[in-house]
Amino acid sequence: MKLAVRVAPRAGRNAIKGVVRDSAGAAVLAVSVTAPPDGGKANAALLGVLAKAWRLPKSAFSVTRGGAARRKTIHIAGDPRDLDARLRSWLADLDRSPREGAT
Repeated sequence: MKLAVRVAPRAGRNAIKGVVRDSAGAAVLAVSVTAPPDGGKANAALLGVLAKAWRLPKSAFSVTRGGAARRKTIHIAGDPRDLDARLRSWLADLDRSPREGAT
């Protein structure tokens, strides 16, 4: 499964903000991380935040596009049906909860 993400490094805390529209109108998952964008630290933090939120191993996630950009494509390894169900359930929970506690 592939996922479009917009990352905000050097944030006050690690958090998944939710699904937003980018400047082109495409839906992306907005995530903030406290790590700086130096030497892949923000990418590692991003993968950790996603792994924790979706209760998957960090090794299931990889950055496939945009390694040095704020907009990234993340590949999530696993059974597509299981991943789709997890993502939909997580998004439904996110819609029901306040954005501040999204991680």
